[in-house]
Amino acid sequence: MNAALAFFLITFFALSVPVAVSIGLASIFSIHFFSNLPLLVVPQKMFTGLDSFPLMAVPFFILAGVIMTHGGISERLVDFVKSLVGGIQGGLASSCVLTCMVFAAISGSSVATTFAIGSILIPAMVRHGYPTPMAASIQASSAELGVIIPPSVPLILYAVSTETSITKLFLAGLVPGLTIVVALIIMVQVWCRRKGYGLRDGESREPIGKATYRAFGALLMPIIIIGGIYGGIFTPTEAAAVSVVYALILSVFIYREITIAELPALFRHAAKSSGAVMMIIAAASLFSFLISLSGLPDEIGAWAKETFSSPIFFLLGINVLLFFVGMFLETSAAILVLAPILTPVAISFGIDPVHFGVIIVVNLALGMFTPPLGVNLFAAAQVADIPVQRMFSSLVWPILVVISALMLITYVPALSVGVANWGI
Repeated sequence: MNAALAFFLITFFALSVPVAVSIGLASIFSIHFFSNLPLLVVPQKMFTGLDSFPLMAVPFFILAGVIMTHGGISERLVDFVKSLVGGIQGGLASSCVLTCMVFAAISGSSVATTFAIGSILIPAMVRHGYPTPMAASIQASSAELGVIIPPSVPLILYAVSTETSITKLFLAGLVPGLTIVVALIIMVQVWCRRKGYGLRDGESREPIGKATYRAFGALLMPIIIIGGIYGGIFTPTEAAAVSVVYALILSVFIYREITIAELPALFRHAAKSSGAVMMIIAAASLFSFLISLSGLPDEIGAWAKETFSSPIFFLLGINVLLFFVGMFLETSAAILVLAPILTPVAISFGIDPVHFGVIIVVNLALGMFTPPLGVNLFAAAQVADIPVQRMFSSLVWPILVVISALMLITYVPALSVGVANWGI
């Protein structure tokens, strides 16, 4: 059955069939032609794959991101960060990284971060003399923090598919996320100083006091969400619902950037995005069931132990594999298909599943801005109104910097596991 699953999946991908449909059809065809299972197992496994309380966090965080994008929250966060670091050379580029970090701690989505922050900062950087491809590349690489800094939708999906603690994974993502933030800021500072960009970044920024006052409500949001989760006040799923309510209060009643009449359109937009993710989850649940039934994880585990002499080489092989997977496969689908297969193998090498989850998510986040099919590339190119190919040369340094940070995260487990175990 494994060969049939692989054949059908690759065929459908090659025919440009949508990811969720490809995974679902590959599973259905394999069941019908190469197994004795009744087709009744298809709706059963797809339903049980979605019948999960933690998964409710996904549509809530997606809705919160949509509301924040349209509700003036992202604009106030940008102005606040610009008031802090915008006065130095390369301050706008550094503001992009830092604002993405803060926005990531609310939305949990890299694409939402790209549109919400990029629509403000990419034009601002261009006006201040940054080349458009460079501005778009900085935004695309910084937006990956949306799936690393908790709360993170991919971390939730990994937790659900491998039965790992979501709270531990959220804690484990903090230091790796901050590591990438520091690495990217160092990169943009060196880049700007070597090329002479960002000399006028201090123009048109607000005084710190005024910017802090305007952004005070927005800045409280990550404190409430993250503090509530880690303080044991509410679960990650409940935190997602709280983020929606808080974003609505800010955007509708305090900032008044959204009217009541506009809410149905925002809800429809969030529902479409959530539906696409949930279809992938349902199809991947059926696919994972068939993979487990076939014994493939055990076969891969035996092969890995024969091929890799130590966890060091195993993790290196996994990083290479995920780097290429991330270039072509949508992140949610990659996690839901690969995590149930690879995590048992990692555990057999003595690797903590929480640490391994962070490695997977950071690696696939790298794929979000890696050519040819990185989703952040297309989002940033759309915002910047340039062909995505023009960004490729400007992506070399961001990719190398994040790969360096990934190696540090991979081989220093204390950066993730240490914080997770300390926090629980």
